[in-house]
Amino acid sequence: MADRSLRGIRLGAQSLQSEEGVVFMERAQHTYHCAACNRDTTLTFAADAEAPATWECRTCGGEALLTVDGDTVEVDHSGDKAARTHWDMLLERRTIPELEEILAERLEFVRARRGAAADRASA
Repeated sequence: MADRSLRGIRLGAQSLQSEEGVVFMERAQHTYHCAACNRDTTLTFAADAEAPATWECRTCGGEALLTVDGDTVEVDHSGDKAARTHWDMLLERRTIPELEEILAERLEFVRARRGAAADRASA
């Protein structure tokens, strides 16, 4: 058993792979500027990849814009939709009079239940 042990090697602490024959992709660096905290962030992408127009700022979480030749890129937010709220989805299914009727029914039910509990407590 002792003659088959691996001596002189740290298993798990060192990779046995080498970088011989590995060809790395061409890279391009792009700079993003955050106006909120006035910070520039440089990111590395593959040369053939299209850099996104915006990136989340590492410092403040705001929107950092891509900088090309010292000028920030204009971002078109006209196609962005506002998030639908629960109220918006509810109004798609019911009208205001229907909602008022349902509210009145539920309030009547809750008041009746509270009255029954009060009657039991007094008895």
